[in-house]
Amino acid sequence: MSLLRPADAMDPLTDAPLTDAEVRRLREDFPILQTEVNGHPLSYLDSGATSQRPLAVLDAEREFATTLNAAVHRGAHTLAAEATEVFEEARATVARFVGAAEDEIVWTSNATEAINLVAYSISNASLGRGGDAAAGLRIGPGDEIVTTEMEHHANLIPWQELAARTGATLRVIPLDDHGALRLDVAAEMIGERTRLVAFTHVSNVLGVVNPVDQLVALARSAGALVLLDACQSAPHLPLDVRALDVDFAVLSGHKMLGPSGIGALYGRRALLEAMPPFLTGGSMITTVTTTEAEYLPPPQRFEAGTQRVSQAVALAAAIDYLIAVGMPRIAAHEAAFGRRLVEGLSAIEGVQVLGSGIDLPRVGLASFDVAGIHSHDVGQYLDDLGIAVRVGHHCAQPLHRRLGITSSTRASTYLYTTEAEVEAVVDGVAGAIRFFGRGA
Repeated sequence: MSLLRPADAMDPLTDAPLTDAEVRRLREDFPILQTEVNGHPLSYLDSGATSQRPLAVLDAEREFATTLNAAVHRGAHTLAAEATEVFEEARATVARFVGAAEDEIVWTSNATEAINLVAYSISNASLGRGGDAAAGLRIGPGDEIVTTEMEHHANLIPWQELAARTGATLRVIPLDDHGALRLDVAAEMIGERTRLVAFTHVSNVLGVVNPVDQLVALARSAGALVLLDACQSAPHLPLDVRALDVDFAVLSGHKMLGPSGIGALYGRRALLEAMPPFLTGGSMITTVTTTEAEYLPPPQRFEAGTQRVSQAVALAAAIDYLIAVGMPRIAAHEAAFGRRLVEGLSAIEGVQVLGSGIDLPRVGLASFDVAGIHSHDVGQYLDDLGIAVRVGHHCAQPLHRRLGITSSTRASTYLYTTEAEVEAVVDGVAGAIRFFGRGA
């Protein structure tokens, strides 16, 4: 597939932050960053919502479509065999990236589907599907599912629905006034009735890296399973699911330089083997009669129907690109920008940076509220300057409600963000306050 330009320009073996010169070289790989918006060079500070794609990723998907396109795991002809090989190589790339085995990676359309896969599989097991092998997954009245008040809706609503279907109780770890998890309450909440603890690695609103080790330890002491939402960590931090000791983890391709329509679920092999399927149909079966079916082992058991093959190939190219740059370097680059966003925005009178008082590592993301100015107006002012940010509740209404606001403006950086763009956000917010008559 396509060669990666960063391999010639970067040193992925160091953990030093990317230099401004290196970032500018990387930006040449992203055609969209060469465009203008409202007469200004585009400053893309919305990577927390969806990241931009380098040429290597765009080329990989096009190359597959023009040279290898065929149904995988189905045809016996040469093209189908080659397509299947590339498809499975992509799975192996994702597995290496997160520290898993190849057969522990399940392709999904996105992280939302991956979480729903786990939730519905547990639901099916609770109805008796999967037989004795799935007995350990069953939950019902008296059992508890634990999540947190800072979750993206995708890691909250599936558990609400699972509780409603099974009669289990959903419990939510609260936040303190800064937005940090109340670990003292979590220690009291997670106990013998807890069957599953699901939480985010990095908050998509606060940008803080949660203490996975402490939460996993609480879950393990209770004999509960752990699901980690890694959507905001996999693109920005080195990730090792075995070292983190989680049972499940989910990621989304479009947040890590890949295309939309592709995500992945990591699951411990023994758990995947015990889980009954979520989606059913072709390609995930061994034998079918008019009255029953037998299913393939994982991961194919959970991959019904035609797969998103070109997207998987492109996601593998995105991971290769990230590795060529160096995940420790990306993490250091973003941590510096995250600190600068918090410091710069907090210094502006009338600006509240959500989570600024939390003493935890962070990625390059900051959400903020400007007193007296709606987040949509702040976002529109910045957009007029060519600066793209996210406005709204970021699919995290409970978190915003806990902090006493309805919406916020979010600036999120990535490996292609420059120091000048970060400063432009800070200056732009100060300008918005002056424009709307809220400052001198």
